[in-house]
Amino acid sequence: MKHLQIVKTPPNPTTQTLMDALAQGKDVTRFNLYEDRDYAKLVELIFAHEDIISWW
Repeated sequence: MKHLQIVKTPPNPTTQTLMDALAQGKDVTRFNLYEDRDYAKLVELIFAHEDIISWW
């Protein structure tokens, strides 16, 4: 399963632990919105993945 994690701010240790746990056994792509504001790329990634989680 292709899994996309959209991250708005740098994750704290607790959030990172949750992100890692939810990603186990999946093909993970992480989009760091706080570093990359390429919204066209983000839309392409959203449509290319089956599972999407947005982190604050």
